[in-house]
Amino acid sequence: MKDLIIIGAGPAGLTAAVYARRAGIAAVVFEGGMYGGQVGNTPRIDNYPSYQSVEGWELAQKMYKQAEAAGAEFVYETVTGINTDGAAITVTAGKSEYSAQAVIIANGSKRRRIGCAGEERLSGRGVSWCATCDGQLFKGREAAVVGGGNTAFEDALYLTALCSKVYLMSRTPFTADPELISAVRDKPNAVLMPGFYPAEIRGESSVAGISAADKDGESVLLPVSAVFVALGQTRDNAAFASAVELDKNGYIVAGEDCATSAAGIWAAGDTRTKTLRQIVTAASDGAVAATAAVSYINRIRKSK
Repeated sequence: MKDLIIIGAGPAGLTAAVYARRAGIAAVVFEGGMYGGQVGNTPRIDNYPSYQSVEGWELAQKMYKQAEAAGAEFVYETVTGINTDGAAITVTAGKSEYSAQAVIIANGSKRRRIGCAGEERLSGRGVSWCATCDGQLFKGREAAVVGGGNTAFEDALYLTALCSKVYLMSRTPFTADPELISAVRDKPNAVLMPGFYPAEIRGESSVAGISAADKDGESVLLPVSAVFVALGQTRDNAAFASAVELDKNGYIVAGEDCATSAAGIWAAGDTRTKTLRQIVTAASDGAVAATAAVSYINRIRKSK
């Protein structure tokens, strides 16, 4: 029987492990890939407190080393299910089952990609998934936003105050709120391009332009220095659907207290319903969830 199982070794999971261990609770962290989550694949981070600028892999490594030094145990297996029917919570990973008094789901989410040439190669070199994080880096230059929902239009609106011109393109018709669409359309430096979608992001060491085409084959080459991808995120919470409530978009339903619909299970970081998905908010969730889990485990211990 484990005290606490944490699913995911991103910022939320690693922070939860540190807080649990400091409270004297044994924490086992399950990770199906590499520790750090999306942070480890982010070339540069400029908005995490105490770091003016830091490479993602470095920040991920420091978080991991801190959790490891605190005494967290790591199991590199993908969790494929949670069962809450018994007296304890059972987690399935690989070919084994593990019982725990409490569980924190911190498996994160993944940003959707455009899927065009140059996207991965120029990631962190002008291709960004966070306008509020990186917009300032392209002040006075031209930028493109890819997406047609509220996030894309909010990003475009934000960037119009910084960039000389902002192109907003979407393969499908725009789905953002009419007020947002009107607000962006009214900006003199905004260009709405419904029906156009990136075919290639150009540049050697950094973004130097974007080639886009519509369904009729009409193509344009835009002299942008940045491409902001706002296509939403993908979740992988199907394995937890029988244990906790998911919303219509596949996020685990949990508020600022990180409590899920199931007793003894918390959700932290990008995997839960929330408005802001950043490293700092994931770390905050990890602390909140771990503190609640520690109190829950201690109550169980006292009742025995």
